[in-house]
Amino acid sequence: MEAGNAAVEFDARRISEIRRQSYRSMFWLATRECLRVSRLWSQTVMAPVISSLLFVIVFGLAIGGRIKQVGGVDYQVFILPGLVAMAMITASYSNNSSSIFQARSDRYIDDVLAAPMSPWQMDVGLLLILAALLSISMFASLGVIVGIHAETWDHNAFVQNLLIQPLAFLGGVFYSITILPSPWEQLSYANPIFYMVECVRWGFLGTSDVPVGLAFGITAVLAAVTFSWTVSLFRTGRRLKP
Repeated sequence: MEAGNAAVEFDARRISEIRRQSYRSMFWLATRECLRVSRLWSQTVMAPVISSLLFVIVFGLAIGGRIKQVGGVDYQVFILPGLVAMAMITASYSNNSSSIFQARSDRYIDDVLAAPMSPWQMDVGLLLILAALLSISMFASLGVIVGIHAETWDHNAFVQNLLIQPLAFLGGVFYSITILPSPWEQLSYANPIFYMVECVRWGFLGTSDVPVGLAFGITAVLAAVTFSWTVSLFRTGRRLKP
């Protein structure tokens, strides 16, 4: 009986230690990603900020003089939440896709896979710093997915330039979809970025073109789907292991 109790106690201590090691590994993986972003600050921080400021200047001066208000909000103020959302979406995708692609290319992904972490912890370690908000966690996960499947750097850029950016510009960043004629207004509802922009706009201004519950719900579902996909990729090690 005493031997059995000792074995159970030993197993419990072992499981507890494995859990501590897994969370410790996740912390250092997140720290590594944070350091990577900070060292490349001119690309990861300054570029999105400058781009957003240019949009504010160009659209605020060129269109703001003609469109005074949208939904009772000054036009310059109306476009700010959308620009914030667009910058976060672009940064979350580009940073994660380049990070995981470089990890595969240089093979230091092997160290991550060998660490005592579960698949979801590997994924969170890549997402924690770059995708703190639900509205952009989908694109952080999408960046991981593309980074895993990409064969060249051009594949990462293709998705960003020909998919994400067009959807962002057509996602209600610079206008309210209520002013669009049919069928363009209806087509906007098929754009996932539209709901993310509306989530951020509601958070800033307390107003949105769709019920905020619907916007958050669709964003949460899409984020959950892409996150689950990335966890599955880490669990199977597909295209990660040599």
